Amino acid sequence: MLKRTGSKPCRYLIADYIQQPKKHNYMKKTILIITAVLMLSFQTAKPLKVIFFGDSITQAATSPQGFITLLNETVKTNKQTDQYELLGKGIGGSKIYDLFFRFEGDVLNNNPDVVIIWVGVNDVWHKRSFQTGTDPDKFVLFYGAMIKKLQERNVKVVLCTPASIGEKTDYTNDMDGDLNKYSQLIRDLATKYNCGMLDFRKVFHAYNVEHNTSNLEKGILTTDGVHLNAAGNKLVADEMSKVIFTK
Repeated sequence: MLKRTGSKPCRYLIADYIQQPKKHNYMKKTILIITAVLMLSFQTAKPLKVIFFGDSITQAATSPQGFITLLNETVKTNKQTDQYELLGKGIGGSKIYDLFFRFEGDVLNNNPDVVIIWVGVNDVWHKRSFQTGTDPDKFVLFYGAMIKKLQERNVKVVLCTPASIGEKTDYTNDMDGDLNKYSQLIRDLATKYNCGMLDFRKVFHAYNVEHNTSNLEKGILTTDGVHLNAAGNKLVADEMSKVIFTK
């Protein structure tokens, strides 16, 4: 029962009572909104997840002097460990179709934001050494299929040309012709699908022209003409940082 207090008319007391639930609901909604805003403001931003997908060159990139290790050191130095997550998914001997067949498990299931694909050396090299390389049409087919799947998920894709099979600067390495051909296929794919591009074929050649004055087959950026030494890893890390750390 409502009780009349003081000199306030009963009709006003009834009106106050009727309005109380509305005031209560308004306050409840306001508190919920404020709480939600505060919770969002304290949430940690999701780090940019970058996957490096490739062959033995990428597999070795997590070694102490590898380019992924160097990139992680940059992240730590800049105190950005909460902003970047760098994952290496390289397996020695991989060709484009090997990447395709492990693509879902190694890449898609990890929900990346950026994928840097570096493949092609074995597709050329193994033609000569094991007769298990990849024909150009199949190379483009497998590569394009992966790019399309990534872009359907709004993943940024960066393609890399194979750097070298031999470091001679006058294009007298045995497989320079095929390596140049497959590098151009990758450039064309990058243009067709509007992908990022790291042209290591050109970068390595330019570096060797300047530093490999004796026209050596190896030892400038690689240990054996293919796999990276310390200088090669440093050069690759510097180039990779241009596409990873740009705002």
